[in-house]
Amino acid sequence: QVQLVESGGGLVQAGGSLRLSCAASGRTLNDFRMAWFRQAPEKEREFVASIRWTDGSTNYADSVKGRFTISRDNAKNTVYLQMNNLKLGDTAVYSCAARNTPTYNYWGQGTQVTVSS
Repeated sequence: QVQLVESGGGLVQAGGSLRLSCAASGRTLNDFRMAWFRQAPEKEREFVASIRWTDGSTNYADSVKGRFTISRDNAKNTVYLQMNNLKLGDTAVYSCAARNTPTYNYWGQGTQVTVSS
């Protein structure tokens, strides 16, 4: 079992920055891929970014490329999402996820990010 706890959400003005954290516990993550997803009101959940724990390789949704950066701290068992140049459309609940199977099988509770004009 893997437990995931997100933090770092909040209210920020458009153009500002936030850093989300996802602390993982329960087992080692060497065979995991970690990801951030988000869900805006009345919209489906969408993929934001992912990182492979072993080698740090990353993937991003086109909508956040060049603005968001996913990273990990092996010693702290934590994944981060640095979000820069935030836009109104980035407002959503952001959730951390982990998988060692073809689909994401562990999820955090989520953290609210609200971007204001």
